Amino acid sequence: MIKLVKKAQRGNDKAFLKLFQQFEQDIYRMAFVYVKNKDDALDVVQDVAYQSYKKIDTLREPAYFKTWLMKITMNCATNVVRKNKKVVHLKPEYEEYLGTDDENIPLSISIQDLLETLEEDEKSIVLLRFYHDFTFKEISELLEIPLGTAKSVLYRSLKKLRKQVREGDVCEQQN
Repeated sequence: MIKLVKKAQRGNDKAFLKLFQQFEQDIYRMAFVYVKNKDDALDVVQDVAYQSYKKIDTLREPAYFKTWLMKITMNCATNVVRKNKKVVHLKPEYEEYLGTDDENIPLSISIQDLLETLEEDEKSIVLLRFYHDFTFKEISELLEIPLGTAKSVLYRSLKKLRKQVREGDVCEQQN
């Protein structure tokens, strides 16, 4: 892969296309998590293709090509979300990570409602860790933050989510 990245950086269009196609589905999935509809996700993929092609010479470390693409994807998707004022969704099977023992949680609380209460950086880290299975090291590199910061933001976010689930804050905010 590193050889392909270097070829692409030297202007080889076929090398770039081959590289991009390897990660196109990952880019689409990441975009879809943010924008939550097919059309906007496809627009994000197209924008990522354009941005990454245009700026591939700025990639300093060819080994981090995928990480670099994911960062561009997050930026493009976040721009679309801001533009459209849409919502970030998380797959329902990740509800178990909220870690609550309380079985009497109101049904109207959803992962989506909970994630909406988080700051943008908190949301990104939760999504990267639990939805995309990124390691803390990968998250810190992708977001260009210290490893300890990635961990503390995730744990702080999970603590916030647990507290909101226990207290039912999300339901009260909606009514």
